[in-house]
Amino acid sequence: MSYFRGKTALVTGAAGGIGAAIVKQLRAEGVRVAVADRDVAGVDAEAHLPGDLLDASYADSLSAAAFAALSGLDILVNNAGVITRGSVANTTDADWALSLGVNVEAPFRVCRGAIPIMADRGGGAIVNVSSCWGVRPGPNHAVYCMTKAAVASLTQCMGMDHAHQNIRVNAVCPNEVNTPMLRTGFVKRGFDPDTAVAELGKTVPIGRIAEPEDIAAVVLFLASDAARYMCGSLVEVNGGKPVG
Repeated sequence: MSYFRGKTALVTGAAGGIGAAIVKQLRAEGVRVAVADRDVAGVDAEAHLPGDLLDASYADSLSAAAFAALSGLDILVNNAGVITRGSVANTTDADWALSLGVNVEAPFRVCRGAIPIMADRGGGAIVNVSSCWGVRPGPNHAVYCMTKAAVASLTQCMGMDHAHQNIRVNAVCPNEVNTPMLRTGFVKRGFDPDTAVAELGKTVPIGRIAEPEDIAAVVLFLASDAARYMCGSLVEVNGGKPVG
């Protein structure tokens, strides 16, 4: 796709299911990619920037580090995220700190570092990963829904604030995705992950839950010039399944 010729990108959460798919698809289009996660040793990319997004200094410096490593920064994908299940009454301080730190504070800090770099270069594209659950909250995921709603709102605010700098900020909002994180959650609750994923797929009008590649394809669209008139948009990718 000629949209990506000569482009550079930073992807957080690059070692996870969706992140790895995003990196693979970007690189297949010729994008030079810097990857960020706690452990990125197994991820094929042009630059590896391991670290903990809960570390404010790491998150603050990540965009500049990617720019230095790639000699450019045209695309930022804030993909890293965690899921905390339960009501407010069942949420611990540790759950709260982890969810707010990874899902909200980290993308805020990484964006804050990326925007001046992109502005100096004449523009760029930022794609945040929110959730359908952040747009239409569901039960028993209070903190997760709250943090993903914050990402959605931040996306819309940045979309308005930085459009004049030719920086487009949009978000993809998935529903259930067949990732290791989802499967681990089933195991923790005593379910066989293959059976649970199959049963969950029956609740989706399209007949299955999303694969990471399905979400990555929408991320690439939003990052490309094909989405040149989209700014501050929240794109739900849910197979026709409403939150409930």
